[in-house]
Amino acid sequence: MSGHSKWASIKHKKKAVDAKRGKLFTKLTRAIQVAAREGGGDPEGNPSLALAVQKARDASMPKDNIERAIAKGSGADQDAAAFEALTYEGYGPGGVALLVETLTDNRNRTGSEVRLAFSRHGGNLGEPGSVAWIFEKKGELLADAGRYSEDDLMPAIDAGAEDVIRDDDVFEVITAPGDLAAVREALAAAGVELESAELAMRPTTRARVEEAEAGTLMRLIDALEEHDDVQAVHANFDVDAEVLERVAAA
Repeated sequence: MSGHSKWASIKHKKKAVDAKRGKLFTKLTRAIQVAAREGGGDPEGNPSLALAVQKARDASMPKDNIERAIAKGSGADQDAAAFEALTYEGYGPGGVALLVETLTDNRNRTGSEVRLAFSRHGGNLGEPGSVAWIFEKKGELLADAGRYSEDDLMPAIDAGAEDVIRDDDVFEVITAPGDLAAVREALAAAGVELESAELAMRPTTRARVEEAEAGTLMRLIDALEEHDDVQAVHANFDVDAEVLERVAAA
């Protein structure tokens, strides 16, 4: 899975830059509003909201912004109620499978723009179910392997984590979806500072991508992630970490 954890780490650093521009805050606010509308405004009784709030805190969103988003969503606000969750499926360069999660208030606009991004960057938008079977939902936590050892992450296993994987300079801790919060809390109690902790659609098989196609693939993923309606992009590529670093720096 050579470059996959590296990609997750690079995405986390990009999100920090996006947060400074306010772009990430817009997406996080939308996710909080929808979670509060669907499950109520109390994070203690609404796991989806708790996760959305934690992601907002990780991005250093001000507390007032988070509280306003919860109030807007749980108050059955007109704008919050208009959003719906849609997932698009397709293939990128090298036959890489892509799942694109969105929250949109206009499915026709979003569908058209997602399709255009695929076509502009060597991909093809597929039918529902065309690639979803390749992925499974898991908790995914990242830690800097330069700061921590595998022994430092053992509290995650004790808390129910399924696996701890080292990929170059990043540790991935994998959990069942329902164990994400408990594992995060266990690592925090052990003094481990995480780069990210979120639910992700992890691929069960991977498509090998060489450097000639990696640049085009990353441009497609970037174009999708930069779209205001896109919440997450999941992919099953296998790229050497050094290739991914060169592509990210280009």
